[in-house]
Amino acid sequence: MEIIGIAGSVSLLAGWRLYLCIFATGLAMRLDVLPVPEHLASLSVLENPWVMGIAAIGALAEFFADKVMWLDSVWDTIHTLVRPVGGALLALAIVDPSDPAMQVLAFLLGGGASFLAHGGKASARAVVNTSPEPVSNAVVSSAEDVATVGLLWLVYEYPMIAAGIALFLFMLTMATLWLAQKVIKRVFFRAGKPEA
Repeated sequence: MEIIGIAGSVSLLAGWRLYLCIFATGLAMRLDVLPVPEHLASLSVLENPWVMGIAAIGALAEFFADKVMWLDSVWDTIHTLVRPVGGALLALAIVDPSDPAMQVLAFLLGGGASFLAHGGKASARAVVNTSPEPVSNAVVSSAEDVATVGLLWLVYEYPMIAAGIALFLFMLTMATLWLAQKVIKRVFFRAGKPEA
């Protein structure tokens, strides 16, 4: 259960910030801040200099693109396929490679979790983009950056609570989707109603 919790949490976070998840995990492993247990040895590929370099470039590009109104939505649209596949592959790397059933489960769970988190993030950003002031994008994006790094640290440092973190992230994503749907309906469909 602990492994599925880690896989689910990392996949959900990858739906927000895929490149940051890969880079932060690889860097922590490279600096021995994150000792990799035997059962997570397949994650050692993330500390490869090429993988870290590409992830760092992606994280840097995302850091800046995510702070600019409407550019963040374009970036999210481009990554609608990338984040779920990346989250699925991260989840696959976390589980035991000798258990094919667990690998299939992790791949499906990881892809679904990343897609769900990505949908919540993209929907929330669509709502934030309707705000007339320019500060909200930078604030929301910075909060996502900090939350991703902090929650990723919690998942790896305290794997026993990883399932709880995954559940929290899932509930947060569902609440965000629900709220975004309400706001989008109010903003776009209220304008067409005649005044009584």
